[in-house]
Amino acid sequence: MAVVRNVLIVGGGIGGLTAGVALTRKGINVEIVELQEELSVYGVGIIQPNNTLRALAKIGLAQACVKAGAPFPGWRIFDAAGNPLNDAPNTNAADDRYPPVNGITRPRLHEILSGAARASGVRMLLGDTIQMMTNNGEAIDVLFRNGREASYDIVIGSDGLNSDIRRQLFPSAGRPQFTGQGVWRYNLPRPASMAWGELYFGPNSKVGLVPMTADLMYMLVVTAEPGNPRFEGDRMAEFMRARLESYSGPITPLKEQIVDPAGVIYRPMESMLLQSPWHSGRAILIGDAAHSTTPHLAQGAAMAIEDAVLLGELLGGDGSVASAFDEFMARRFDRAKFVVDSSLQIGTWEMAQWLGTAPLDADPGGLLHRATIALMEEY
Repeated sequence: MAVVRNVLIVGGGIGGLTAGVALTRKGINVEIVELQEELSVYGVGIIQPNNTLRALAKIGLAQACVKAGAPFPGWRIFDAAGNPLNDAPNTNAADDRYPPVNGITRPRLHEILSGAARASGVRMLLGDTIQMMTNNGEAIDVLFRNGREASYDIVIGSDGLNSDIRRQLFPSAGRPQFTGQGVWRYNLPRPASMAWGELYFGPNSKVGLVPMTADLMYMLVVTAEPGNPRFEGDRMAEFMRARLESYSGPITPLKEQIVDPAGVIYRPMESMLLQSPWHSGRAILIGDAAHSTTPHLAQGAAMAIEDAVLLGELLGGDGSVASAFDEFMARRFDRAKFVVDSSLQIGTWEMAQWLGTAPLDADPGGLLHRATIALMEEY
């Protein structure tokens, strides 16, 4: 018998929707409250390493993602002029039924998750959020912004980097910190000859090309952005092209295709790890609300999905809420910390290399490889 009967999830993003599917498939009633009026997503693409697909397979959604996306074996590495350096295959050691990496558009992933959530019976409460919640021992009483009141066995906060639920539960918790880097993304046609993801290393930045469908890819550009600047919307294409000036070869014709400022997605890289535990009373945080990482390991969405699937397993089993939360923390905290810390280290080394001040032991590529292998292990 499930530990709980009814659950409220705050946030209708990747983690929240995944948790909704995982919980309803254990016979638990789930409501998701989402501040936006529509379940839509703003963004370009998602990289799904093999451990992400392992987690999605546990709730029956891995194959749909692979079918809708673009599987690839790993990364081909080039210099800024497009000269090949080496191949860096990824692994599918987490679940060999699926590819080492899958690229997928954010909107398509959102459709798969939201469709599965609705089909599972998740009730969507759009255009609203929590104003206040009160733990009363056996339940958690919730007052919504629209004035409605309800009671739940637990509340799951999956409301992202700037989580309001985190603020309510842990008022003294620190805020996400800017790391010094930013990432620019833009959709481009995928060449028919492209079979791998591609990485290009320049003197003060790096460029990635990520397959997402048979005919679509996205470009990412990682740069140092001192002072965490903000950019004008109508000049975004110009700003992104300017950050590609040190590249030639295959990047040159791609740079010329970056023309739509509205198509450029820029994000400053921010990082935050909430110390254990991520729960208080009958409320718990998952995903970016508890541990936001920079994208150097391509594990941000993976960690949210793993959180959600594991929490569904634990709350769908025997025992108590307290024991489920304790086991969740025992199995998730060190893993999430490893991702956050390793990603920060890679970014720190990259910026030092661009400045010519990297320590002798700087090895961002080696750490990326070792971390990827480690994350294939069960948790």
